[in-house]
Amino acid sequence: MKTLRNIAMAVAMAFVFTSCEAQIKNPKTETVKVYGNCEMCKKTIEKAANEKGIVKADWNVDTDMLTLTYDQTKTNTDAILKKVAYAGYDSETFRAPDEAYKNLPECCQYDRPAKVSAIAENHDSHKGHDMPAAETTQNSPLFNPVYTAYFSIKDALIKSDGKTASAKASELVKAIAAAPMDKMKTEQHTLWMKIQSSLKTDAGHIAETTDVKHQRDHFASLSENLYALAKTTTNDAPYYYQKCPMYDNGKGAHWLSKENTIKNPYYGSAMLSCGSTVETLK
Repeated sequence: MKTLRNIAMAVAMAFVFTSCEAQIKNPKTETVKVYGNCEMCKKTIEKAANEKGIVKADWNVDTDMLTLTYDQTKTNTDAILKKVAYAGYDSETFRAPDEAYKNLPECCQYDRPAKVSAIAENHDSHKGHDMPAAETTQNSPLFNPVYTAYFSIKDALIKSDGKTASAKASELVKAIAAAPMDKMKTEQHTLWMKIQSSLKTDAGHIAETTDVKHQRDHFASLSENLYALAKTTTNDAPYYYQKCPMYDNGKGAHWLSKENTIKNPYYGSAMLSCGSTVETLK
């Protein structure tokens, strides 16, 4: 009976993923093992892996196999499995953080495999680490395209140049989409998953208009998220976290700069030097 059910499921999956590949651009399909127990595990694993238009995931509760179809120009298997690990589920590549595993419902706490993963065995200096691939990378170079575009937007807003700000924001949208999640450190990846959607939204709003006021509204929240990200990186040169106390009816707003000199992107020439450096990130 179980064999018949597995055959039926395989046929159904083939249909689903054929349809899925038609929807996802540049599709690549892989099947990997992810440990779990039950239908609740299936729901959690697939929720962690799925990303609209980019990743479609199907986890088989009988075989523990996760079938992934994804846009290979935007993500890869390691990046997806890392998200699954953060949800509490081990694969043969990444081991979930112990805290994430402990937070799973009792019915979902599966028998964990050996602690050293397949990738850890291929990287001697990282044997025994929970997230070996994520710890092998450098910091700021990963995000250089993001910050280069961000600083160009800031410079355009200083000049109240909405057209240039829009063009640079389009570059930022592309840089955000291309950020290599599989190379981020654990802390960076966790934060990136929290802020990625907001970064896309703010950059998209700035890109779609030349209205400087609207751009500055989104630049404020964009700056807050990139400040949080900058605190997880080591930079070749310091970033200055600066504040305009006047913006938004006195509520204030921050921005990042590579210069300690104040050049206010929220008011431009009207109050160019209004503000102060409140923190230096190195």
